[in-house]
Amino acid sequence: MLAIVCPGQGSQTPGFLAPWLELPGFQDRLNWLSAVAAMDLVEHGTTSDADTIKDTAVAQPLIVGAGLVSLLALFSHPADGFRLVGAGAGHSVGEITAASAAGVLSAEQAMVFVRERGKGMAAASAVLPTGMAAVVGGTEDDVLSVLDKHGLTPANRNGGGQIVAAGTMEQLDALKADPPAKARVIPLQVAGAFHTEHMGSAVEQLGGYARAMSTHDPRVALVSNKDGQVVHSGVDVLRRLVTQVSSPVRWDLTMETIVGMGVTGIIEIPPAGTLVGLAKRGMPGVEALALKSPDDLDAAHRMIREHGDPQQAMDPTWRLVISPAKGTVTIADLTAGEDVRPGTEIATVNTLRDSYPVSALHGGQVLEWLVDDGDPVAPGQPILRLYPTEL
Repeated sequence: MLAIVCPGQGSQTPGFLAPWLELPGFQDRLNWLSAVAAMDLVEHGTTSDADTIKDTAVAQPLIVGAGLVSLLALFSHPADGFRLVGAGAGHSVGEITAASAAGVLSAEQAMVFVRERGKGMAAASAVLPTGMAAVVGGTEDDVLSVLDKHGLTPANRNGGGQIVAAGTMEQLDALKADPPAKARVIPLQVAGAFHTEHMGSAVEQLGGYARAMSTHDPRVALVSNKDGQVVHSGVDVLRRLVTQVSSPVRWDLTMETIVGMGVTGIIEIPPAGTLVGLAKRGMPGVEALALKSPDDLDAAHRMIREHGDPQQAMDPTWRLVISPAKGTVTIADLTAGEDVRPGTEIATVNTLRDSYPVSALHGGQVLEWLVDDGDPVAPGQPILRLYPTEL
């Protein structure tokens, strides 16, 4: 199984898009997204300096725009990707890229949303001096305890012994002076305390925009960086995109779910490198490729051939209800031919940490159960097949 992963803020470097502009149509598509984003993404991806593209309001549209256009170099038509990709995920702002790639949002919706996200987060960051620092090493429990002592939020839990702390500059200075045992504290060049309560004003603004947006359900399994759940409702994906601005990123759980789904290969789209580095520590045995330039396309196409599974295409004559997590399933008393209303709870998945209700998002008629009561299930595994009807 193949997964596509989309990087977040901090992955961009000066000039990273320059070699991509040599591909036919790439600059034209980027110019179109520039018009939507109301900024020159071509300039920012080729000639703008590091300080310019570090600006949150610039960095976020640049990262999403670069990812969306470069995906077309992998799959000339989106339907090709839907047939071959088994899972998608994004780190922080990269989740917008993943949502659009999965068909939840149009490219234009994604660019407007990320434009306003970047502006809103930049404005929230200007209210109070805040920042972030990577804590590398130490035991997880000890690191979390020390962060709590200093009033800091574990904004990114990336696995492999890396947790990113976020809060006020005074809190970060206190952490540097009193780090966890056997850990290093590395200040990050970001404008604010992302994925914390300090971003509350941006969440409120994005929530207003989201109420005016239409969505489609994902065409591939989307793994949420909030909790590692597989999300199969477009409405839920958009809700999570709004709230993740002030919620910690659990990339450790995202990688855990991707591995649990049986993924054998991942491709990280531009600006690539960060997530592949995390995968090498957190996803042993999974082949990982950072798509940094067109020179990597041959290797990417080889991975698509070897890891992509054409049988994952969705049959439009029926719908699947899927498991959001790894666990044991308890199924409802529903038999073949029975009608199910939208929102009906059809099962519960019990994990080591929690229990997750599984609902039928759309009305339909039960065709067949694909699991038995008490069966172990993997994240993204189909549980029930429904024939769609208007109920």
